[in-house]
Amino acid sequence: MAPSLQPAAAVEPAAQRTTPPAVVAPYDALFLYSFGGPDKPEDVVPFLRNVTAGKGIPDERLEEVGEHYYQFGGKSPINEQNLALKAALEAELERRGIDLPVVWGNRNWAPYTTDAIDELERLGAKRAVALVTSAYSSYSGCRQYREDLAVTLRERGQLGPDGSTGVQFDKIRSYFNHPGFVQGNIDAVLDGYAALADAGGTGERARLVFVTHSIPDTMEAASGVGHATYSEQHLSVAGLVAAAVSERLGHDVAWDLAYCSRSGPPSQPWLEPDVNDHLEALAADGVQDVVISPIGFVSDHMEVAYDLDTEALATAKELGITAVRAGTVGTREPFVRGLVDLLLERAALARGEEITEATTGDLPALPSVTGPNSCLRRHEEPTGIPALCSEDMYQ
Repeated sequence: MAPSLQPAAAVEPAAQRTTPPAVVAPYDALFLYSFGGPDKPEDVVPFLRNVTAGKGIPDERLEEVGEHYYQFGGKSPINEQNLALKAALEAELERRGIDLPVVWGNRNWAPYTTDAIDELERLGAKRAVALVTSAYSSYSGCRQYREDLAVTLRERGQLGPDGSTGVQFDKIRSYFNHPGFVQGNIDAVLDGYAALADAGGTGERARLVFVTHSIPDTMEAASGVGHATYSEQHLSVAGLVAAAVSERLGHDVAWDLAYCSRSGPPSQPWLEPDVNDHLEALAADGVQDVVISPIGFVSDHMEVAYDLDTEALATAKELGITAVRAGTVGTREPFVRGLVDLLLERAALARGEEITEATTGDLPALPSVTGPNSCLRRHEEPTGIPALCSEDMYQ
């Protein structure tokens, strides 16, 4: 197991800590839960084995896929960005006078889920709330994290028939339509238009292209059980951001939603258009300036660094398009503040209080405890794997 990037935290064990403040009760820890990524070249193939476990992909193919990482020294930026988000959350909690430890863990690399549970137990945590670094609801952005958490607890002998017998876990809802996430993206896109002007682009005619990770059509269909689908969630956010940007710039901004990072056999349909194909179509229509906004991503990790900053910007240059890539929400103040607001909201719900869940746009807040068959890998095909924070944990 690779060493954890988590610094040694000078946090008192819970036995020496006071009862969590009423505002975050019943939670005594926040679990920042992410995807993870390699830290050095020799980590790349083992990391990709974790990501593709059970799919029978040979190491030779993983080495080919790993070239994306090797171009960046074999290191993904995601781990350092998670540490930055952890620090930003801690600072916002401290600013509000809330004494709550933040523990970071990953599904696919150190610190692994089990490492994070070890840390939570060391702190004496009894009930933690998980904050997943994915704003949207789908199998890969929601249920897969809940499955990994349940399976890890089961492997540790801490998952009973009615839930965890160790640390109890809840989850903060998918937050794509929370005002903090949307505002963070508005600010990032406005910065992108300013950067485009600095690069010689013409803002009034610049196309705004939102980009997110593609998923198989079957996963898209399954993502809409009980609520809006993955693509509908993105279209809602994109419309909100584009409208706010248009108002700030003083003219209408034309926009589209495109996808990146598809994998799997060519015969399997995935959400389209691919961002590179879409740039070609825009160039054929005479578009000369583009702002690319990665609204599907919380931070500038590998899909952003390679698929957008490397491939898509190279495609734009070949097509004669002046293009800039807007930032992700990262550690922007509205986003971090919004995440802490979501923590307080989830705590109030756990206490049984009646609250109004903060949203923006026309889609309602997604449930914190997901409904039956929510976010399956494929429509009407239960995984057979337990998933925490849901009504059908033993689906």
